[in-house]
Amino acid sequence: MHHLGIVCYPLYRLDMDKASGQKSAVAYLYPPIDPFEQQMLDAGDGHKIYVEQCGNPDGLPVVVLHGGPGGGCSPMMRRFFDPEIYRIILFDQRGCGRSRPHASVENNTTWHLVSDIELIREKLGVSDWIVFGGSWGATLSLIYAQAHPTSVLHLVLRGVFLSTQRELDWFYQGGAGAFWPEVWKSFEDLIPEMERHDMIAAYHNRLFSGDAMIETKYARAWAGWENALASIDSQGVGGTSPAEYARAFARLENHYFTNKCFLNAEQQILTNVAKIAHIPAIIVQGRFDMICPPLSAHTLASNWPKCRLVMVAKAGHALSEPGITAELVRAMDVLGASKVAEK
Repeated sequence: MHHLGIVCYPLYRLDMDKASGQKSAVAYLYPPIDPFEQQMLDAGDGHKIYVEQCGNPDGLPVVVLHGGPGGGCSPMMRRFFDPEIYRIILFDQRGCGRSRPHASVENNTTWHLVSDIELIREKLGVSDWIVFGGSWGATLSLIYAQAHPTSVLHLVLRGVFLSTQRELDWFYQGGAGAFWPEVWKSFEDLIPEMERHDMIAAYHNRLFSGDAMIETKYARAWAGWENALASIDSQGVGGTSPAEYARAFARLENHYFTNKCFLNAEQQILTNVAKIAHIPAIIVQGRFDMICPPLSAHTLASNWPKCRLVMVAKAGHALSEPGITAELVRAMDVLGASKVAEK
């Protein structure tokens, strides 16, 4: 499988000049920074999108696509990039984070988000940029690149999700639950047995019930199931998400998954890989990713000659996994140095 460019090595190989042993993700990140610009962009359809810029205003543009759908961006996401080299652009997708209206699913589809990304690029006067996304953010990165291939310089992806029924069944119909049966039972027990054949639909009925208490209860359960499996060290503990965050996250994610992420075909992303065949890419994938298993990343890389797959041996799904963080920072440093050298 040499043609995939798969790289597998333990974490210590990433940081030979420092003390041995696994570090926290923060050890690999750049120092915290504040935005030099923040704005609410009118995207139409009643939606206003929060957009921020950090780093070097004249630097190499990179846009960050957060996960979920509905996860929102965080200050930590600014820190994967050298602020002297990169013009770092983050935004909260429709309905989540600081974008408004909060938790709204009206006029909120994959294609609305693709249009929003292009609107942001045009409003900020960016000719083309690096697209950096993980999980749902990787899905959106791929769909955006296939729709606007001339706008994308490079793709940097993490925890690939191709939005197929197989992947949804894995996470919401008991596949991952086979590894975490006690956590799955807590998620499943909230649904009457007669409805468990379609857990996404069952949760949908409750997340959109119109009763705030019921919506919050099931939103926290939905978010908790995902959070419990996000990290290799989470040990099946998802914690309790704040009500406002959980409601937006769960409603948006469920809305998108109920609608198969609004794609036209089951294998749409793989079918259209030829449209981005010329764009170089790197995928950073956790070997023990319980949310987005490595098969999708491997399949995608197998069909994309300019894509390099980096498999992190001791990592799960989360952006904050030390091995994932280290590899992504390393990839952006190498990419930034190469682009600077080209000038």
